[in-house]
Amino acid sequence: MSQEISESTEKSVVPAADASAETAAPAQERRGRAPRRDGRRGDRRNARNAAPVDPNAPEYIDKVVHINRCAKVVKGGRRFSFAALVVSGDGKGNVGVGYGKAKEVPDAIRKGTERAHKALRPVCLRNNTIPHEVIGVHDGGEVLLRPASPGTGVIAGGGVRAVLEVAGVKDVLSKSLGSNNPGALVKATLDGLLKLRTLEQIRAVRS
Repeated sequence: MSQEISESTEKSVVPAADASAETAAPAQERRGRAPRRDGRRGDRRNARNAAPVDPNAPEYIDKVVHINRCAKVVKGGRRFSFAALVVSGDGKGNVGVGYGKAKEVPDAIRKGTERAHKALRPVCLRNNTIPHEVIGVHDGGEVLLRPASPGTGVIAGGGVRAVLEVAGVKDVLSKSLGSNNPGALVKATLDGLLKLRTLEQIRAVRS
């Protein structure tokens, strides 16, 4: 008698659990929600709110050269602000410099990057080096650039190296002859690159 009661209770309990599982699964499917991960909603909402990606957008190489921190003393203490010097280029002969200021470092870098993208300017290159020797000057900064044979690499440092790399120069010799200020070095290097002319351009001017 006791065996019959236990068998009847097992039969009555097991199908109930299966039925609840079967009814719960279609309910989730009807709601259309993605499964939760670690107590959070699925990625469907993030994908819905994400900005569309433009496949035709150009790819830029961005490098932060220098970040300056400024402190303003007020009644309650100090207030800090940051300024970021950023150089950008496509590695194919276009380079730009941007300077952004904000109260947080990421915002300053973002502003500097956006301004560098808007300030892109083409420079003349010959294969992986520069066409001829040139000296760039800006304020107290003075930079000498010389072409180099293949395999030499970028012999430069600091802001000069960053500008040359984003511009697409792979073999070059350089020497700083003036101030070591990052802004002056970067703009002097850019001034030197903008002075470059190819042989065809020089012939066209002389003819």
